[in-house]
Amino acid sequence: MAIGVLTAGGDCPGLNAAIRAVVTRVAAEDVEVVGIAKGWRGLMEGLTRPLARDDVRGILSKGGTILGTSRLDPYVHGEGYDSVAPTIEKAGLESLVVIGGDGSLRTAARLNDDGALAVVGVPKTIDNDIGGTDVSLGFHTAVQIVVDAIDRLTTTAESHNRVMVVEVMGRTAGWIAASSGIAGGAEAIVVPERPTDYEALAGRLVRRHTAGHDYSLVVVAEGCAGPSGEMSTRGTDTYGFQRLGGVAYEVARELEERTRYECRVMSLGYLQRGGTPTAFDRLLGTRFGIRAAELALGGSEGVMVALRGESIEAVDMHEAVDEVRTLDLSLLDDGSWFWM
Repeated sequence: MAIGVLTAGGDCPGLNAAIRAVVTRVAAEDVEVVGIAKGWRGLMEGLTRPLARDDVRGILSKGGTILGTSRLDPYVHGEGYDSVAPTIEKAGLESLVVIGGDGSLRTAARLNDDGALAVVGVPKTIDNDIGGTDVSLGFHTAVQIVVDAIDRLTTTAESHNRVMVVEVMGRTAGWIAASSGIAGGAEAIVVPERPTDYEALAGRLVRRHTAGHDYSLVVVAEGCAGPSGEMSTRGTDTYGFQRLGGVAYEVARELEERTRYECRVMSLGYLQRGGTPTAFDRLLGTRFGIRAAELALGGSEGVMVALRGESIEAVDMHEAVDEVRTLDLSLLDDGSWFWM
């Protein structure tokens, strides 16, 4: 018996904690662990290597992933299960732990359904938009990074009497924008789940400045529709996936025209996904990895580990990824006098 492990899709803090936990738990049962490099590409091209306990020592605090990742998908860029079957057979895989976001876990669910391979998923995405779990791996660190940036931007905004518009990640869900905006004391938060009244937003900034507060900070999720009513895109990447970004510049122009205040834009981009994971994500990655390993060792398939309250549970993978987990708007409504 051999159990494989791969990280697919975008990187995020905490991946190495999960890899370390999978390897350590499986190795304790004298079962072979096969590391698959570069995500689904590695499973398609046979990029594998054995992983032992010594291979994962010292990686708990490191960002990124020691296995590497890619956006390649066997069902989009290959022939589905037939694209990965040779590697599965050659490596002797009976089970595969997939650490991925919603797209990667959809692929994992199809692979589980199509082939003679049991798949266990681990939810990771800073967007926090995977269903079935209270929180996904990487989200906590991303929010902390954004809050740190907001703290710094607030001081320069105050010094120059400016409006700072901060663009954060969040393709379809505003979890990062809402959480970091509230924690950072933003004047307004713009999320995909709720249309924005830019006239009302501009009016709020004017009232704030008229009252003697000569600076403001606005947090905008990248997946929001701008004042034009359309999302801002920057073409597609090399794998054919749409690239978002730039909506904050549209928002800033709109606010400048309506308020005549100087606006500056800061797009945090990939900074949110890099660097050292917080203690929360190290712990969550470790707990996710241990539970995923135990499920794989026990022969479970088609399930994803999830944080439910304080417990790590197994949930049906299809149910977890069938719908995007959008922002619970009560998070904003609880302080609705802040948000326009």
